[in-house]
This record gives sequence, structure tokens and C-alpha cells, in this order.
Amino acid sequence: MASLTLKINNKTHTVDVDPKMPLLWAIRDVVGLTGTKYGCGIAQCGACTVHLGGTPVRSCSIPVSAAANKDIVTIEGLSTDNSHPVQQAWIAEQVPQCGYCQSGQIMAATALLKKTPNPTDKDIDTAMQGHICRCGTYPRIRKAIKAASQLMNQKASIK
Repeated sequence: MASLTLKINNKTHTVDVDPKMPLLWAIRDVVGLTGTKYGCGIAQCGACTVHLGGTPVRSCSIPVSAAANKDIVTIEGLSTDNSHPVQQAWIAEQVPQCGYCQSGQIMAATALLKKTPNPTDKDIDTAMQGHICRCGTYPRIRKAIKAASQLMNQKASIK
């Protein structure tokens, strides 16, 4: 066991865990933020995606020790009231069916739009590759990402 400091959603958490524990379990079971989901455990499905230092990562395959003292953002960190443009677009486009994969999908889409404010279909395909939605909502995901891009660009032009 080791005492590690995790900076999750702008809050500091000191956790006493095995340094090899996957970051996912520290987030969910130790800190209590359950929006990040366990999907496959081998970094293949994307359900567990969080931002680590601004980069989307699969938290099921990152040891918690590798995330110590780095900025971590989970789905709960985007907004407390679904006001983030990506969340708004997801709701407006009625993307989720079962919803299980959606936090990982949203985190990947958010990272894409931060890096590429006006993504092409190819940009979206590349960024979302490996994010599995068993319900097959891929067309709505693409539509929501484009809608979120427009929302974000409108907000940026108002400032």
C-alpha cells in the first residue's frame, strides 16, 4: 500500500492503495466517482476513458501510481449540471440508448473538440476509434459531436 495524491476534477484526494491498482478502481471504489465505467478491463472498449493531464486515457489500464499528482478529469468534472456543450449535444441528439459507454464516449469527444474545434468525419472516426457502443449509436454520436462543435464555436465567438 502507498499513500498517493490524486487531483480529480480540481479536488485533491489522498488515497492509500496498492500503487499497481488500476486508476479506474481508485476513481470508482476509493474516491466514489462512479460515472467512469468498467467495460472490458483491457483498454479495448473506451468506457473507462478519463482525461489525464488533458489527454484521454483508458483508466482501466493505467496504474494509479502513474496518475499521482497529475490532473485527472472524469465525466463528473465536465459539469455538475450537464451544461458542458458536449453533454448538451448528447442530450439534444438523444445519443444514449443503454448509456453505459456514454461517459467514455463523451470524454473522448471532449478531448477531440478541445484539440480540433471543427472536426471532419475522418477526425471524428479517428478520435472515436475503439470506443465501443453495443447499442450502435454511432451516427448519433457523430451528429452530437458536430452539434457540440457548433455550440462551442458559438460560445467562443460571443466572448
